[in-house]
Amino acid sequence: MERKRGTPAAGAANTPSAAAGTVRAAETAATENGEPTAAERFDDLCSELVGLDGVTPPRGGGGFGRGALRYEGRIFAMLVRDALVLKLPAARVDALLAAGEGERFDANKGTPMREWFRLAPSSPLAWKPLAVEALDFARAAGGAAVRAR
Repeated sequence: MERKRGTPAAGAANTPSAAAGTVRAAETAATENGEPTAAERFDDLCSELVGLDGVTPPRGGGGFGRGALRYEGRIFAMLVRDALVLKLPAARVDALLAAGEGERFDANKGTPMREWFRLAPSSPLAWKPLAVEALDFARAAGGAAVRAR
């Protein structure tokens, strides 16, 4: 059974946007062409990934990463100024940049980060496969941190 966009999936009482407390009325309404907004797309993505082993929803509150998906506490995907931002291997970020799919994310600090990618809102790339890549990268990094101890 398919659900309407913007409605929580079964068992998803706390939507990520509600948890983050950042959804404005303009973000929750469908765009003029009937496409879901970035906030709605991120909510759908969160609904699909939260519940996977180690994945937690956005925490809310203030500060960097308040609206981020995390794997064992490590941010791997977030919505920033209506764009999907992902932590990916540097080589993958370089390939996405070369393909013109977006830009390095800089968190408004002026220094682009090597492993952070901001997907262009105009990019036709699907969000879920990219988020799964970021999740896999976070899983691999988690295993490396455990092995390094």
